[in-house]
Amino acid sequence: MSGYSAFAHYYDMLMGDVDYAARADYFMSLFSRHDSKHKHMTLLDLACGSGSLSLELAHRGVDIIGVDCSDDMLSAARDKADKAGVPLLLICQDMRRLDLYGTVDGAVCSLDGINHICRTSELVQIFERLYLFIEPGGLFIFDANTVYKHLFVLGNNSFVYEMKDVFCVWRNSLNKHLAKVDMILDFFIREKDGRYIRLTDSLSERAYSVRTLKRLLSSAGFDTLAVYDDLSYEQPKEDSNRVVFVARRRI
Repeated sequence: MSGYSAFAHYYDMLMGDVDYAARADYFMSLFSRHDSKHKHMTLLDLACGSGSLSLELAHRGVDIIGVDCSDDMLSAARDKADKAGVPLLLICQDMRRLDLYGTVDGAVCSLDGINHICRTSELVQIFERLYLFIEPGGLFIFDANTVYKHLFVLGNNSFVYEMKDVFCVWRNSLNKHLAKVDMILDFFIREKDGRYIRLTDSLSERAYSVRTLKRLLSSAGFDTLAVYDDLSYEQPKEDSNRVVFVARRRI
């Protein structure tokens, strides 16, 4: 398996320490801070994954279009939305070939969505597609892992997660030149008879400098309004693990 095929089933367990409500509040505060017309928005949640952030944004009165390339992730998002009674429009698309039926007021992308794009040319493709579908003057807000995190936190390290009936071994391999981390995730899942089966997923993430992301955004028609340390209004630090960009689509 590769991508998010196996990971999708255990993603929420592995991301259990993420406070999606706080992240949704923070993103909404950035829209309020940088866009006076932020109310009653239709937003694109790019690389929406299992839909946790999409649901939180919807609970705050936002109409959401969720896009992800993983059927498994979108299936999980649909189950959550149905249980919550929240109408989400979910579309299975590669964000490099984003194609909506109309425009949106703005877009968000959270928790490594940008980092999964490992070529600058493909990142520009995504920004250019967003330019087509975000209303003039609309905001694109996204977070991204930093070069520091890839070099000094993820690096060539391994991580072990033990959950009920699931044991996960996460092994990383670092390309320092590109700040790119190749990840192999082995899931050992206990069956009813006590035996374990093994599922393996492989993922890659690349970190980009703030300067590079600003340049790529500009080339696609976006002005960077602010770059913050994660979940704050402070400037990023040298050891920040995640930064948040607020970019405006040029008119």
